[in-house]
Amino acid sequence: MNTSQLATAIYARVSSDRQAREGTIASQIEDLHARARSDGVTPTAELAFVDDGYSGATLIRPALEKLRDTVAAGAIDRLYVHCPDRLARDFAHQILLIDEFSRAGVEVVFLNHSLDDSPEGELLLQIQGVIAQYERAKIRERSRRGRKHAARCGAVSVLAGAPYGYRYLSKADGDGRAEYVVMIEEARVVRQIFEWVALRGCSLGAVVRNLSQQGTPTRTGLPRWDRGTLAALLANPAYKGTAGFGKTQQSVERKNRLRPRLGQSEFPRHDKGVCKTPPEQWDLIPVPALIDEETFAAAQEQLAGNRARHGRPAVAGRYLLQGLVVCCCCGRAYCGKHYGGKKARSQRQSYSYYRCCGGDSYRFGGQRMCSNRAVRSDRLDAAVWEDVSALLLEPGRVDTEYRRRLENEARPADNDREALLARIKGVKRRIARLVEMYEDEFLDRQAFRSRMQSAKSRLTKLEAEAASLVEYETGESELRLVMGHLGTFAERMRSGLDESDWQTRQAIVRALVKRIEVGETEVRVVYKVSPAPFDPAPRKRGVLQYCRRRPWPRSIRTYV
Repeated sequence: MNTSQLATAIYARVSSDRQAREGTIASQIEDLHARARSDGVTPTAELAFVDDGYSGATLIRPALEKLRDTVAAGAIDRLYVHCPDRLARDFAHQILLIDEFSRAGVEVVFLNHSLDDSPEGELLLQIQGVIAQYERAKIRERSRRGRKHAARCGAVSVLAGAPYGYRYLSKADGDGRAEYVVMIEEARVVRQIFEWVALRGCSLGAVVRNLSQQGTPTRTGLPRWDRGTLAALLANPAYKGTAGFGKTQQSVERKNRLRPRLGQSEFPRHDKGVCKTPPEQWDLIPVPALIDEETFAAAQEQLAGNRARHGRPAVAGRYLLQGLVVCCCCGRAYCGKHYGGKKARSQRQSYSYYRCCGGDSYRFGGQRMCSNRAVRSDRLDAAVWEDVSALLLEPGRVDTEYRRRLENEARPADNDREALLARIKGVKRRIARLVEMYEDEFLDRQAFRSRMQSAKSRLTKLEAEAASLVEYETGESELRLVMGHLGTFAERMRSGLDESDWQTRQAIVRALVKRIEVGETEVRVVYKVSPAPFDPAPRKRGVLQYCRRRPWPRSIRTYV
């Protein structure tokens, strides 16, 4: 193939968000294009795969996922990467990706390392990968120990930021010593918040209302404070004179979310999650105090009492679709909301709803961002569970599809297995005779190469036909075996679904359903896998839903 006709791709990556903001990935891309031009090829914009701000410790990256799909489709002949650790930081991940690309026939070109197929070249690549991974782990460990030692010595520089009420003064601005500088106006607001909670016994909601009435904005300029922000502010020990270092740490395994948050990518930028550490594990650093310890302790006691008296913890068994329901109008999540107090519950007049977060005016400074209606949780739970159960309890559709495949699937043209194996043996004998004739000098080199190439091409074609025939016969036997057990499977599944408890039903729904989209006229159940691979038309079930005593017809539609 002519070099200029090669389908050429590039892959570049930077890890940190700071590198992404500063545009350091542009230098990688320029080097990759320069090397490609020197090799006589030109990568197209469609084959430029860039992960900007994604950690190399994980394989789940949007551009890398797209690159692997494109390679699997056979659309790439050559791939340019700056160095192996741009593909992955983990040595095992590097070997996996390089092997995957090589099996697909892709030539991988590293700018700082020539990929050699010899044992020595593979050994060098492996040694470099192991050393890079070891050095990365050592750097992280040294950094962690250095920061912890500095925190125990009282260095404010390890905090690298300041909460509301302070301004962080870096070493460069503070004459070689980082420190917290008190902001007079913000400090006044902090003292007032602690006074409202510790001395007057106000709740977080009351504090939000008081700040809104005073017109006090947040540090970012928002007109309304969030309750979570106030809770974190009241729990921060820096205001009593001791800032905590090590309040969070990276967990070993990142928890998987049921669905991405609004405006965030489906792929996480980092492979590790963050979890909170207990206060006894914190390292306390002296900073200027804004309140005394008695006021801080009184505020914590008041908040604990508020939670004990008015806290409403999540009730198990109430919201089957928790974390899966989203709004089609604004894209925000639907959260569970219970209406009715003790009197209404005693009279069985209380209801639970899934309500769009965009409809809560208190979240957005008193203005609603979405007008989509709420949905009765019990009815939506029942409708979705009925739809999920129907997908698991329709053996007739599976049986019909399997029979159609057995009848209509194209059988290999040469279905005589014995004759096919005999022809394969004949071609192998011919290759052996050609080798003997060449060794005895009955054939010259050119004639030997021509005949050998023809014989090998014929052998490859026959072996592919044999593999296709074996695969067809294996699939045929498996399909017949499955068809014989469909009835038994359906009976067991039906009895198991009817007797399943709430936790089991929620696990089944989360395993099958990707998200549930609530629109103005219908509810869409989007599954992780195709629920109807045999019929492209979505199935419809009429389900009446209503909100606040107003009739509201909705339908459950199933989508891939």
